[in-house]
Parts: sequence; structure tokens; C-alpha cells
Amino acid sequence: MNSEAVSALIAKNPSLKGAKAKLEAMEPGSYVIHRSWGFGRIQSYDEASQKLLIDFQDKPGHPMDPAFCVTTMDVLPPKHLLVRKQTEPDVIQKLIEENPAQLIVEALQSYPNNATTAIDLEITLAQVLGEDKFKKWWSSAKKQVAKDPRVAVPAKKTELYVLRETPVSAVDEIVEQFNNTRSARRRIALAEELLAASDTNEGKTDLHPILNAVAEAVKDSNQLDASERLYGAAIRDDLAKITGVDPLTFEPSQANLVSNVRELPTIAEKIPVQFQSRFLDLIKDTHPVEARDIAFTLLKTSQGKFTTECINFLVDNGHSEELAAALKRWQVEQNLRAPVLLWIVKNRHSKKFAKLLNDLITPRLLSAIFFAIDYEALQASGTRRIPLAEILSDDPDLIGDLLSTADPETARDLANTLMLNQGFEELTKKSLLARFIKIFPSIQSLVAGDAESKEEQLLVSRESYERKREEYETIVSKKIPENSRAIAVAREHGDLKENSEYKMAKQDQQVLMAQKSHLERDLGHARITDFKDATTDQVSVGSVVDVTVAGTGKAARYSILGAWDSVPEQHIIAYKTPLGLALLSKKVGDTVKVKIGASEETYTITGISRYIDQQK
Repeated sequence: MNSEAVSALIAKNPSLKGAKAKLEAMEPGSYVIHRSWGFGRIQSYDEASQKLLIDFQDKPGHPMDPAFCVTTMDVLPPKHLLVRKQTEPDVIQKLIEENPAQLIVEALQSYPNNATTAIDLEITLAQVLGEDKFKKWWSSAKKQVAKDPRVAVPAKKTELYVLRETPVSAVDEIVEQFNNTRSARRRIALAEELLAASDTNEGKTDLHPILNAVAEAVKDSNQLDASERLYGAAIRDDLAKITGVDPLTFEPSQANLVSNVRELPTIAEKIPVQFQSRFLDLIKDTHPVEARDIAFTLLKTSQGKFTTECINFLVDNGHSEELAAALKRWQVEQNLRAPVLLWIVKNRHSKKFAKLLNDLITPRLLSAIFFAIDYEALQASGTRRIPLAEILSDDPDLIGDLLSTADPETARDLANTLMLNQGFEELTKKSLLARFIKIFPSIQSLVAGDAESKEEQLLVSRESYERKREEYETIVSKKIPENSRAIAVAREHGDLKENSEYKMAKQDQQVLMAQKSHLERDLGHARITDFKDATTDQVSVGSVVDVTVAGTGKAARYSILGAWDSVPEQHIIAYKTPLGLALLSKKVGDTVKVKIGASEETYTITGISRYIDQQK
């Protein structure tokens, strides 16, 4: 747009006066980025309609009002990467392939003050490379950029990438950050970064002050927990080695920090992933006699990658047979926890562990997996993912492998357990059940039985439903978690064969899980009623029935209510009781015989009224 066209627009719309410079930049041939339409190029300006004609991808010659574009579109400078991708495609492609750091430098040069946010830079780069290629390229490129002394790399995406006026080495940048913080945790993390960047330092920066500061933090800081202190000591000792200082001159030593065996499980919970293998080797060096037993203890409560590290440690140190025996024993004792179970099923086809795991891939393991999934679902808050449930669903061969030695009765029991499991959505249950049916077609009857049971509804009052629901919530949210804690405490008391507390807690667990399953079925079949549908023509749910008892000649009155509404002392009976079932659908004058135990009684109906009418 020339100055005359811009002046005409401003005269028509004075509010555009502040955007004069931006409007003048909207010249034919300029490249732009629009909030909605993306990257494009201005083709021309039609003075008659006062519209810009812009070529967007898949929208050539798209007319747009300049006044609208002022707030929704930016004119890109000639050196912007998106522009250069069009004007210098070979140059940009070469930088992408051979010199990512230089590409970022030249990208920053096109921004005001040679700086832009990490978010903006990544959006631009994704448009230049294409979304499908960007992530993999950027994960590698970022490492090169971080080492480039010309670029200041932000710690957060909302902060700026800055092109420095004076290049600063990566080591000097880390040292500057180190000196600007007093946080012991932050200093240890920065010291770790220094170790990674030490190959580019070549003795240029004196690291002794950094070493001494880390050593002081490890020794005296009250900010660090046991695992952070141990990891800090490892970083300190690595830093000492590259500076030519004997690590043994520092206290506390790493060996001293792992000397208390009882503290090791707590330390293991928080130890960084990259230190887990060294942590186990340190335990071996510090506790050569007890190392194997310690590793087994840590494996029991391990999580994630540490489970793998513990198993590798035991195998690499010649304890494969003991490990196989321990896994079998834990399976029998129902003491295999979810992370170990997950490791077993993931590695069941591994050549390295084939002999170790071969005897474990049985229906009993599937039972343990279902129990672990159900337990985790009960403990989980919200929609937290359950890895064991995911792999059972995602691995199409896993159920087949676990059922390979099962008999039909065992498979049916496991299928029933699946149907009652809290860790799966209904569609997932059906998908997994189909894998059972493929191996054991007779299990198909479970599906039919489930459909029939859904048709068999229970009529209940709202009050009785709420009581049942409260009972269920108490079991799920209070009694089962309390029982789980009791099992965990009892398990720590030693030999499970002679551990009466453990056996009692496990028996309580079976009772609670059975109660939970029973309540789930009942609540699922319940239909709440207010008894308004009852009539006086015949006995139905919600009727009050007057009868004469033949054996005594006495009159009695019974209220026939919902399946959970019995109050015998008030002559309120559930329609599912023998007397209730016998009276249903009967009319005045009818006689019914009811056998309860060894005795039989005859009742003659003398009147029918509605329960709801008597409550008014």
C-alpha cells in the first residue's frame, strides 16, 4: 500500500492512525503471517474496493480489509526464516541439515532486539520444517544450540532466546547461574550441567570454587533430603575428579550416606533415574555381604526404571536362581506388586530372562495382575493411568500367553474376576473377554449370563438405595484401604508362613472384596421407585395387605416394599421374601400358602391398599 492509499484509509477510519507504519509495510510482494490463515504473500492492493489481495496456501487472491489485518496479521521482515524458506530455500535447508545452531542465530537476528520467546521460536521452526519432522530435529538441535556461546538459552518456554552481543561459553553461563543462586538443589543441578559441559571447558574456567560450594551444600544444607544429599555427594565427587581433587577428602562420603540399611528404601524412592545403577553399585561396595538381600528388599517396593535396575543388578551379580525363586514365592504369597508384574510381562519373551520367567507365565500371574489393577484403581485419584491395565489391553498376545496352561474352570474364574475389576472401562472388559472366548469358547455363556442379570432389576426405595450406596463407599474408601495398610504392615513382620497377622489381614481382604463385588452387582441392578405405581386391584410392590392367618385366626397387616426395605418388627417386608413373593399379583379373597423352614402357614387376603396413601 502506498502512502496515498494509507492516508485515504486513515481519513475514512481515524482509529487507524496509530497503525500507519504497519499499513505502509503491507506492500505487494511482502510476506505475512495471519492469525487464522497462516503464512502468505501480499499480491496487490485493490484501491476500488480498498482490499488487500493475499495469496495464502489453498486461498490464492484472498481479499482482506487492511483495517482488519492490522490486529490479525503481521508483516514479516525479509530475514525471517519463513520468508527465507521461500527466497533462499537451498540455504535454509543446508542450515537445517548441517548447522542448526547457525540457523537459530540467523533466526534471532530477524527479531527486534535479537530475542524472542521459546514458544514463538518453536512455532516458527515447526512451520519451516513441517510438524512431522520438527520434534525429532529440535530435540537434537537444542543440544547444539545450548553449547553455542552466541545464544542465551531460556530455562522456560515463556522466557527468551537471546542472541548475545558478546559470546559466552556454556560453562561460563552455568557458572554465572551457579553464583547467582543460593539454593542447594539448584547448585547441585547446575554442577551436573557443568560436568556435561566440561569437555568444552578445557581448563579455561576454574571449577574449584564450584566444587567447594557443592561440597558445602552437601555437608551443611538443611534443604536436602537423604536422596538429594547422596546425589549431591556423587556430583561433588565427579567434579572433584575432573579438577584433580581426591574425593575422599570430603565428608560425608557417599559410603557414609548409605551406611544405614534401613534408610535405603526411602533414598531409593527419590534417587534420580540416571543415578540408580550407580546407587546399587555403591550399596554393593558399602555392604558387600548384605548387598543381595538389600537389592531384593528394594525390588519389592521399586517403581519404574528402578525395577529394571534392581533385576539387572541381581542377574549381573549371579543371583538369577535366587531371583527366580523369590518371584515364584512372592507370586504364591500374593506379594508381587504392579511394577514387578509389569516388568515380568514386558520381558517374558526376552532371551536374557527367558529361563528366569518361563515358570511365571501362568494363569496365577494373570490373577495377580487383575488383583494389582483392581487395587490400584481403588487407590487411584481421578483418571490416573494404570500401566498394567494398559499393557493388558494393548498387548494382543498377553492374555493368550498367560492362559496357555489354564483349564476351562480356571479361565472362567479369571474371566469372572475381569468382569468385576474396577480398573477397566466396560468396552475394554468386553474386548479382553473376547480374547478369553477365543481360547475357551464356553466362556461365551458369561456374556449371555451378564445380559440376563442386567434384565433382572431390583425395585428399591431411594432411602434403602442411599444406605446401600453409603455401605459400598465405606468399604471402598475406608475399609479396603485400611486393610491394604494392615497387609503392608503385617508383611514387614517377617516370614509370611508363620505370620498370623498377615493371614488374618488377607482373609479380611477376601471378605471385603467379595462384599464390594456383591454390592456392585446389587447397585447395578437396582431401580429406585417411590411406590406410586401400586394399585388396590392386586398386590404389587408398594401395597399394604391385610390378611387372616389360618393357623391362629388372627388378622395381620403387611407392607410389601422394596428389596432392601424389610423391617420385620414393623411388619414391613421386602417383595423378595417368601411371603412377599407369594402375595404378589394376588387379589382380595385369594389364599396363599408359605413354607418357611419346616413350618407352613396359610394366609387369606382380606384387603389391599397403597403404602404411599398411608404416608400422607
